[in-house]
Amino acid sequence: MFTSKDIYDVIVVGGGHAGIEAGFASARLGMKTCIFSISLDAVANLPCNPSIGGTAKGHLVREIDALGGEMGKVADKTFIQSRMLNKGKGPAVHSLRAQVDRRNYQMEMKHRIELEPNLDLRQGEIVEVKTDDNNNVKSVVTRTGAEFLCKAAIVSTGTYLKSRIVIGEFSQESGPDGVFPATELSKNLQNIGVELRRFKTGTPPRINRRSIDFDELEEQIGDDVIIPFSFETNGEGLVNKVSCYITYTNKETHRIINDNLHRSPLYGGGGIVGIGPRYCPSIEDKVVRFSDKNRHQLFVEPMGLDTEEMYLQGFSSSMPEDVQIDMLHSLPGFHNAQVMRNAYAIEYDCADPLQLYPTLEFKKIGGLYGAGQFNGTSGYEEAAAQGLIAGINAALKIKGNEPFVLDRSEAYIGTLIDDLVTKGTNEPYRMMTSRSEYRLLLRQDNADLRLTPYGYELGLISSERYSKFLTKRRMIEEETARLQNLIFPPSKEVLNYLESVGSTPISTGARAAELLKRPNITYEGMKEIDRGRPDIPDDVAEQVEISIKYEGYINRQIKQAEQFRKLESKKLPEDIDYSKIDGLRIEARQKLEKIKPSSLGQASRISGVNPADIAVLMVYLKK
Repeated sequence: MFTSKDIYDVIVVGGGHAGIEAGFASARLGMKTCIFSISLDAVANLPCNPSIGGTAKGHLVREIDALGGEMGKVADKTFIQSRMLNKGKGPAVHSLRAQVDRRNYQMEMKHRIELEPNLDLRQGEIVEVKTDDNNNVKSVVTRTGAEFLCKAAIVSTGTYLKSRIVIGEFSQESGPDGVFPATELSKNLQNIGVELRRFKTGTPPRINRRSIDFDELEEQIGDDVIIPFSFETNGEGLVNKVSCYITYTNKETHRIINDNLHRSPLYGGGGIVGIGPRYCPSIEDKVVRFSDKNRHQLFVEPMGLDTEEMYLQGFSSSMPEDVQIDMLHSLPGFHNAQVMRNAYAIEYDCADPLQLYPTLEFKKIGGLYGAGQFNGTSGYEEAAAQGLIAGINAALKIKGNEPFVLDRSEAYIGTLIDDLVTKGTNEPYRMMTSRSEYRLLLRQDNADLRLTPYGYELGLISSERYSKFLTKRRMIEEETARLQNLIFPPSKEVLNYLESVGSTPISTGARAAELLKRPNITYEGMKEIDRGRPDIPDDVAEQVEISIKYEGYINRQIKQAEQFRKLESKKLPEDIDYSKIDGLRIEARQKLEKIKPSSLGQASRISGVNPADIAVLMVYLKK
């Protein structure tokens, strides 16, 4: 072993979506940073679905962008189809999703890393994290024996940590797409005090486009008006380049699966011990768990513009190869389908997130942070969000600054991390809109209004971008005030407009803001009677309309958030000995001692801690 002359402030272990955002954040905050990846060809890989965003995940991407992250910008540059999901519902659950060109996304992101000041990218497997006598990170060691000194390390190993792929009776140690697994680091992490567990995920087969009969599929086109992920991307000129498609399983598909369950590693004793994701199960799992359903929807999605590979979303499987082919050929449009890559399950080691502070630093190991699937989550977006926060906090700690933590009322990122470090997870955690109590406040459309000031204060948002943000915010405030003060008379023009949209006529003057609250009236439609309207950008108009139309609901959630923050503001000392606090139940003592919540608010969300225990803690804090 030798010590490298390259000394870093922060070393990131893994070049996936968590590691990338961690590296960018750390480097942009002035830290000399290095990302290590087992293979540089796997940096920014999309080993499962070739898409960014989706329900709740689109919120995360826009929040990452508002804080100065990179994922949204690269998705905007490499997308091939974009859609806003859930448009038939309220704005709280609107979520942006984009099919991206898998290889172009990788190349674009990798190149941005290579160009970033303070950020190095190296190929190499990290096999050891070394700590000093005070259990603080001091270096990492590669498989080839090079030791790199550092002040902090961020573990973002994705699904590579001691990973094993399974296809029927066959299994082998491997990372996604045939890349080498990280086989040595697990033992080292356990030796320095990290508790690991085993999770599982999977991926569907990839099919040659030429072998699919698209006449039997339902076409799914993108949106006419494309909304970018990044608040910096100019949406003009953005166009969809491909269509996606829909097919369904059928009784024959289900028969094949049921007849071969004895050969499934999940049901036939095939040795899969990892716990899989509840909300993204394999097709055989869906058929067994939802036996009353006659069919399951599948999405057929292009992997890129310069490849014939098609991704079959919803058809993840670990069935034997011959069974997979029979299952596939039973689908409409796939009777002659040619498999290019088999579906497989993959098991991997990950950490129990209850070992982490909300900063994502390990409680027992100074300077060691976890991010992404290593923390027990699933999904590129969840990973990137954690990587951003871990990178920020690693840099802030080295600088001696206060940590950066978003609470549940501020961001989906705050909800995600709070769930992990407070409640833990016994299965791969996926972000959903239903996990947030404040989803009307935490919409994807207002992520910049909520978080850009934080990004600017941290140093991740440029002065130019912040100036544009301030202009946008001012325009929203001015137009909202104008509509609140503008009064429409019961003139013939106004009455005709109200009748045309099926809205009740007025007999006296009515404020524009009050009319806009009516369900059949939109900001765009009201311009017919609003002659003095200023020319404002679409994103400004959107914020004005939502803030007025949902004012009552928004104000109610703001009050709830204020109550939430009162408990969050009551901080709990880190060195509390819960065993010596009279009145706490045994279970509460054990949970509080393990998690060490930073506030009464966090303590109140711990499973096993009830309101009576919180009351005891409130009395204790007053002593």
